[in-house]
Amino acid sequence: MAKDIKRLGKETLVYGTSTVLARLLNFCLVPFYTYYLIPGEYGIIATVFAAVALFNVVFLFGMDQSYLRFASDAPDKNKVFRQCFYGVLINGAVLGGLLWLLNEPAARLIGITTQAGYLLKLAAVILFLDVLNMIPFTKLRLERRAWYFAGVRTASIVVNVLGNIYFIAVLHKGIASILWANIFASLASLLLLSPVVYSELKQNYSFSFDWKLEKEMLSFAWPFVPSGLASLFVSVIDKPILVHLAGPEQVGIYQANFKIGVFMMLIVSMFDQAWRPFFLAHAKDEDAKDTFARVLSCFAALASWVLLGLIFLMPDIIQSNLLGSFHLIAPAYWKGMSVIPFVLGGYFCYGLYVNFMVGPVLTKKTRVLLWITLLGAAVSITTNLTLVPHIGILGAGWAVLLSYAAMAAALFCFTQRVYPISYEYKKLAALAVLAAVTVAINQIAGSSLVVKIVLLACYPLVTSLILRRKAA
Repeated sequence: MAKDIKRLGKETLVYGTSTVLARLLNFCLVPFYTYYLIPGEYGIIATVFAAVALFNVVFLFGMDQSYLRFASDAPDKNKVFRQCFYGVLINGAVLGGLLWLLNEPAARLIGITTQAGYLLKLAAVILFLDVLNMIPFTKLRLERRAWYFAGVRTASIVVNVLGNIYFIAVLHKGIASILWANIFASLASLLLLSPVVYSELKQNYSFSFDWKLEKEMLSFAWPFVPSGLASLFVSVIDKPILVHLAGPEQVGIYQANFKIGVFMMLIVSMFDQAWRPFFLAHAKDEDAKDTFARVLSCFAALASWVLLGLIFLMPDIIQSNLLGSFHLIAPAYWKGMSVIPFVLGGYFCYGLYVNFMVGPVLTKKTRVLLWITLLGAAVSITTNLTLVPHIGILGAGWAVLLSYAAMAAALFCFTQRVYPISYEYKKLAALAVLAAVTVAINQIAGSSLVVKIVLLACYPLVTSLILRRKAA
């Protein structure tokens, strides 16, 4: 078991190399945007990308998850790849064409002006290119070719960042520059992944669809569409609601601070990339459930440390002068810092949700994900509509935290019913108490920077003692 967990950790670090670099480079664009874009412009582009995230789920139609599941034990993996790839190619072309033609009605639907509809034309191109990239990326994950995966992701992000800087700071092309930079980044990924695609497509030129297999794959995949949409509603529905209730300027302020959550999401994304192939590979091991329980404890220890570190230190970092009068986020956006702890807490809960995904995937009862994520979406929408009119963007922060917490709790209950795992509850409780005590000491000490650093330095030492303690 220990050997398997170490391998999961190594693969998490490899995937994390690209994920961390990608997220950090993208995060570097946040101060760039806050200094080159006024809050209203940033609000418009944030709303467009919220729509792109939702559209992406429909364009992909869960075929990446279907490929991961069916190719893991299929005798003919090439057939599975080709069916998935051609499927998303056709789906992406049709839906991308519709979005291109109906850009103005779509602009009104998401809450921006029809004059900004041209941004959705560019978004349609991004969506089409991204779905073509997804199946090759998933193949690399399944085959555990983590360094290839990391290299392509890193190159794409570098192109994206450089494109943003060139188009906005040098050519002064405005907010459309952000979409053009994404197009070039997606093209770079597709070019680098072309050897993977070519190696699969060249194997059988007489390929024809296996409709029985296709039906099985679609049956497995389709629940990921509504569940994926519902899941994204948790993190993106706040933008359209804020646009309608508070205006683009408040969306811009909220989005700049929401992006701080990227550091918590890094941990979750790194883990998720390696976790799903890991538990599929080890599901038949005799000690599989013990391994999965141990993984949750390790995740909770690391993620809680990152969570506390960001909550303690990020406000000081944001307001400190990095280069003279330059700040991490322009002062015009500082009034939104109150949402940061809620967003970070929400992503921590999402990490727990990812851990509990083992139940529905291994039992092939993925349809429950629809109902669980619909619950999360309902909590998000209800909380936003209830709180935003009264406390503004802080209400959106509460919505993120409560919706992810509801999803994690619901998925835990389901997993324990269909695939019971005896998690290390005493250790998890000890970690929760340690986190609460750490926060309390920080508050009593007046949030001194020295105290924060000492507490954060001691935290992993205590967690390691908790994790090493033998079960009674």
